[in-house]
Amino acid sequence: MSASGPNKQPFQPEEDVLERHRDLLRERFPLPVPKPRKPRAPLAGVASLLLIALLFWLDPAYRHEQFATEPGQRRTLALADGSHLTLDGGTRVSLAWHLRSRRAELQDGQALFDVSRARLRPFQVLAGTTRVQVKGTLFNVLNAGADVQVTLLRGSVLVGAGDSEAHLAPGQQAITHDGRLSAPRTVDTATATAWQDGKLVFKRTPLKQALEAMQRYRGPRIVLDDPELADLPINGVFKSENVESLLKLLPGVLPVELSFDSDGTAHLQRRPAKK
Repeated sequence: MSASGPNKQPFQPEEDVLERHRDLLRERFPLPVPKPRKPRAPLAGVASLLLIALLFWLDPAYRHEQFATEPGQRRTLALADGSHLTLDGGTRVSLAWHLRSRRAELQDGQALFDVSRARLRPFQVLAGTTRVQVKGTLFNVLNAGADVQVTLLRGSVLVGAGDSEAHLAPGQQAITHDGRLSAPRTVDTATATAWQDGKLVFKRTPLKQALEAMQRYRGPRIVLDDPELADLPINGVFKSENVESLLKLLPGVLPVELSFDSDGTAHLQRRPAKK
């Protein structure tokens, strides 16, 4: 016997019930109106490109390094880009690594730069008011205060000071004196880099310049008390480890007297004329 009576409603699937009440449900529970999506992806891509372009133009530094040597000390450094840097005694240099450039500042002393080639990341050296622009080469820079010497051994460099610039070929040297750049000249590169072999080479070198070279191998100061002695010429090849012997030799070849303070400071004065 069937369980359904005269008052029983026949079974209806859920889909039919929802279909009959769909309009009523929509009135009582309206769905939110969908908002149009903004094209964020293209805008984000443009913003990223602009940021990259700005960083490339500003060329910020992301790493700084400082290196120094004591008087009489020589040091060779292998840099992160494959370049090599050899420092003479009494030398200070700072390095800054930028996104699209490499920069070094030779604050004091002398250094040999063996720069790895990187066409899109040029290497620049600053020494006082002198700047050297390279992409891959071997060159020597001496910063002696008022005078800066740049000697090229391999490749090519652009040397600048103020508004003046000069391209160097291998075997050439440019000198900046008080911010003025000289014309390139041909030199003996072995003489310019003899310091790497522990030698001081003087060929009619002014006394003041020779004393500055000797100072890089001596802790206590060397003082030239009489400025008129500055241009006296010196000749010879000497070992940089024997600076004390070289100092004591000077009165025998120049009209000077040598004396020492208690702290080791050496003084050179003009030798009095014999009566």
